[in-house]
Formats: sequence, C-alpha cells, structure tokens
Amino acid sequence: MPGFRPLRLASLMLLAASGAACAADLANEVPPPEKPLWELGVGMGVAAFPHYPGSNQTRAWVFPFPYVVYRGKFLRADRDGVRGQLLSTDRVDFNISVLGSLPVSSHDDNARAGMPDLKPTIEIGPSMEVHLWRSPSRDMLLDLRLPVRMGITLESSPKTIGWQFEPNVNLDLVDVAGVSGLRVGMFAGPMFADGKYSDHFYTVAPQYATPGRSAFQASGGYAGTQALVSMSRRFSRYWVGAFMRYANLAGASFADSPLVRRKSVLSGGVALAWVFGQSSKTVASDE
Repeated sequence: MPGFRPLRLASLMLLAASGAACAADLANEVPPPEKPLWELGVGMGVAAFPHYPGSNQTRAWVFPFPYVVYRGKFLRADRDGVRGQLLSTDRVDFNISVLGSLPVSSHDDNARAGMPDLKPTIEIGPSMEVHLWRSPSRDMLLDLRLPVRMGITLESSPKTIGWQFEPNVNLDLVDVAGVSGLRVGMFAGPMFADGKYSDHFYTVAPQYATPGRSAFQASGGYAGTQALVSMSRRFSRYWVGAFMRYANLAGASFADSPLVRRKSVLSGGVALAWVFGQSSKTVASDE
C-alpha cells in the first residue's frame, strides 16, 4: 500500500536512531524474570463500546471469559491477545496479531436503520514490533508496533472486508510505583484502512438513502487516531484489569459519511479473573 511507505520509513529511522542506546542498555540489563509457561483461569468482565467507530450509540456487554496465558516460543496468549511469534530477536519481533469486532443489528442502531446488519468479524495479520528502548531493570519498555490485519466476517459464508493498518508507539510500565504485579500500558498512533474496509462500515448505498441519510461512498486512507491506557495487577490467585480507549475520526477519509454521528469515540471496561492452575515449568518472559 503506497500510502504506508512514509510510516515504514519512519520506523526504520527510529530503529537506527535508537540502536546505540539500546545496545548499551542490553549490555547492562537484568535477564527477564521466570514465569509459568501457562496459566488457566476464568473471569467476568463488563465493557462499553460504541456500536461501531463513529456511532453515537453505546452498548454495554457483560461477559464471562477464559483467562489463558501461554508463553510459548512460537505461540503467545496474554494481555496483548493471541498471536503467533514468527521471529524474535533483541530488537525486533514478528508476530501474527488477532483482534475482532462485535455484531451490530440495524434494528438497534438509529443511523443504520433499514441497512444490512454488521456481522461480527475476526481480524488477523502480521505485526512487526520494534524494541526502541527498555530500562536495564526491564520495568519500562518502549516499542513501535506495526500491525496490519485483514477483517473476515464470522457467518456461514465468510467474506473479507479489507485491511486495516494501526502503527503505534507503546509504553509498558511494570511494577509501577514499586507495587509488585502492577502493570500499566499506553499506546497511541494513527489508523489507516483500505477502501473495502471503510466501505464495510461507512458506505450508504443509494438504495439505503433516506431524507435524513444521504448516499455515500467511503474510500480508503487515513482513518483517525487512537490512544489506549490499560492497567492490570496479578495477585496470587486473581487478576484484575481495566482499560480506556479514545479514538478521534476527525479528518478520516470517511468522516463525512452520514453513519459517522460522533467523531470522538470513547470505550472502556473492567475485568476480574480467578486463576486456578499454572504449569510447574517456567520460561523467561517480560509479559
């Protein structure tokens, strides 16, 4: 995608600029702590999301979830999601990243009334993580993340809905303020989507136009900016976590769509899990 090249060039410049400092840190840093290879538990969470980015309606979800942490060499499951680790070095990781979106019924959404429902999706694709800097004690880690994911609807006849690219700078703080197990994560960056992805969410075909909803053809390109703050703490047998995400769609290629009712989007949630099992085998992990 030609529009992504300046960002990729910027990432290479950041990588080169941070090389000397990072090499010095690596020479003095302590090794990562040993943690169980896997942990299992069960939890309950509540989260509030807009129906879709740009919707002025919000839905709260209460959901049980399995608490699964796996710190394998090629497969990881942790607070960053499920991902396959294709390559890992002191400076760069190549992963497979997986996310998803929730279904939206047009009967429940005023802006999309009379339009086809939005099916739930899974988004999957490669992600490059560049380790820009980390403290010798490994309690502060700064990464540049470059995930590219393709969306696929979850239905009897799945359809691809295009690509999304979300480069971001991520800062992780471990054992914050000297509190063991307290972790804070923050990231921010722009979002980009191809025309097919934007079309899936924001196009209004002529047959669905109404006096209050004009026809609109969404195009690809800049899709807004996002920032997220998360906090979690692991106790002996419990894990608690919370997050808050902000997105701003001002200036997005689809910002003039009548389906964009709100350009500032806020979502968040909290969760609690009981951890009932873990492996006796341990592995070195920054997670």
